[in-house]
Amino acid sequence: MAENLTRAAATAGTPPGAAPRPAGTPKTVGIVWGLLVLNTLGSAGAKTIVPLPRSLIQMVTMGSLVAAFALALVANQRVRIRPSAYVLLLSLLLVSSVISSASLESGLGALFRCFRLALFIGTLWLLTRWWDGGLTFVRYHIRAYFAVLGSVTVGLVVAPGKALPGLYGGRLVGALWPLTPPQIGQYAAVIIGLTALLVVGRRVDRTSAVLVIVPSLVLLALTHTRTATLGLLLGLVLAIGSLVLTSAAARRFFSWSVLISVVAAVGFASALQTWFLRGQSQENFSSLTGRAKVWNALLAEPRSAAQQAFGVGLGDKSFGGLPIDNSWLAVYNEQGLIGVTLVAVIIAVLGGVALLRPPSLERSCAIFLISYCAIASYTEAGLGDASPYLLHLALAASLLAVPAQAAPLLLPEASRRHVPRWARRSEVT
Repeated sequence: MAENLTRAAATAGTPPGAAPRPAGTPKTVGIVWGLLVLNTLGSAGAKTIVPLPRSLIQMVTMGSLVAAFALALVANQRVRIRPSAYVLLLSLLLVSSVISSASLESGLGALFRCFRLALFIGTLWLLTRWWDGGLTFVRYHIRAYFAVLGSVTVGLVVAPGKALPGLYGGRLVGALWPLTPPQIGQYAAVIIGLTALLVVGRRVDRTSAVLVIVPSLVLLALTHTRTATLGLLLGLVLAIGSLVLTSAAARRFFSWSVLISVVAAVGFASALQTWFLRGQSQENFSSLTGRAKVWNALLAEPRSAAQQAFGVGLGDKSFGGLPIDNSWLAVYNEQGLIGVTLVAVIIAVLGGVALLRPPSLERSCAIFLISYCAIASYTEAGLGDASPYLLHLALAASLLAVPAQAAPLLLPEASRRHVPRWARRSEVT
């Protein structure tokens, strides 16, 4: 009885019919998020210490997605979801992908990729119940990708020759799990940026932050990934800039960062230029490591009106046997102009909502993630299919979600007589 009275008082003033708010985020949700990260690692990359058949890797990644959906369904048995413009737009992108893949121009694999995307989006819908604008999912994100980087570190220590192969120009790859340098650079850059923002917001102690940031910086440097480095720097500038007017810690961090950057640019200009060029010729660098040739050939390819509108169906993000390495052109090729429009609306909606939110640490983390994905989309594919980039944007959407209000309490009739009139007003009759 006393417990009912306390809960009734706590919900006093709640508008009738308010959406229920979960008491807390179950540990299962963190496991689901980790499984989504595992699913998006991919199955193509460098040669590993122990050769892993691609079929086995695909079985593990696809199995992790099925497990994630099943666990999310167990955690959210009543299928309570919250409105999300981001996941809704992804659902529309899925419909467009199914229409484009139904012609089987890209083979039966296109329909399988649509099924994978449907499970991915369905899992996100189930997780929206716990999207409350808090930092819970940020911590899930950092832990999951730090674990992935831990496997990269172990591979580097155990077999440095495999981890720094000549085939990739001595750039760091995954020796335990087939990860490419851009993938490792992306994961390192994202957790560095998020951890740095948590330090600025005083949500993590500096010792823990150093243990995450320093090893990740080393791995990022070993990958020689320019896109990830630029995305990290520009994303942090925009994210911390959104806090400068309201946070003294952000102002100090920004000032020190500018000072260190100027000193590094002056004192280590030659070393930075060498690292940035990666030994490439001027012609190779100007063509973005050959990407521009693939892009020009893709745009010059004759297409029917249906192919221009819907694309040729979900594929492996390649054209003529070569990787497209551009999210917008990959979406155009596979999902057409409709897909490009939907992806552009996703970025615009998330960015617009972030700009309209009042300054906060959650908002700055969302700005960092959105900025990073937008910058990386120029030289990396992934915005049109289940990928780490869609997972980064899902995290941004969770940070921009409005906290759900507490659910009104329904009390037994016998208990209602012992509840004050002011508490009864909050009940749904």
